[in-house]
Amino acid sequence: MEGYNIGTKTSCRKNVFIRFFISVRIRYLRSTGKDAIMKINKTNAARLLDRAGIHYELIPYEVDEQNLAASHVAEQLGEDIAQVFKTLVLRGDKTGLLVCVVPGDAEVDLKKAARASGNKHVEMIHLKELLPATGYIRGGCSPIGMKKSYPTYIHQSCLDFEAIYISAGVRGLQIRIAPEELVRFIGAEVTELI
Repeated sequence: MEGYNIGTKTSCRKNVFIRFFISVRIRYLRSTGKDAIMKINKTNAARLLDRAGIHYELIPYEVDEQNLAASHVAEQLGEDIAQVFKTLVLRGDKTGLLVCVVPGDAEVDLKKAARASGNKHVEMIHLKELLPATGYIRGGCSPIGMKKSYPTYIHQSCLDFEAIYISAGVRGLQIRIAPEELVRFIGAEVTELI
């Protein structure tokens, strides 16, 4: 992707074309049973969506270990940051662990998350707790396929888009999915979180 500026109209069109080409190629390879040719390995989240018969696309991006922010992911995808959602794990004083899925450029409002989840207060879990609790690491946490099923809340802006991006469960891979399908599949409550 070197050689052009991500912010130009030409590069945005080029990113759209690249994503379109990748999605067409993946669909072709799936239809011919040649998934193994692609360098994209399916994650547990993708396998769960396959099993449920839910349409999605796996979209790879280049990982920068020094910058795991959602803004970097959105830039790599050539998408609006508001369409790229991040998955946060919190602990409520009454309910224990819960999951909030919010736009990449937003911070979860802890008071709103507490109210939505029936807690007096909530706080982010420590980074060292993320892997044991979810099976995922920072920069690759998906709301799909965690070790246990936790109450999940997704910001209402997800419904403003035909499709949103969430982590596929590993760094360097996103799932593009219709928000209604995601909400239904993970049993999330759509609410105000920011």
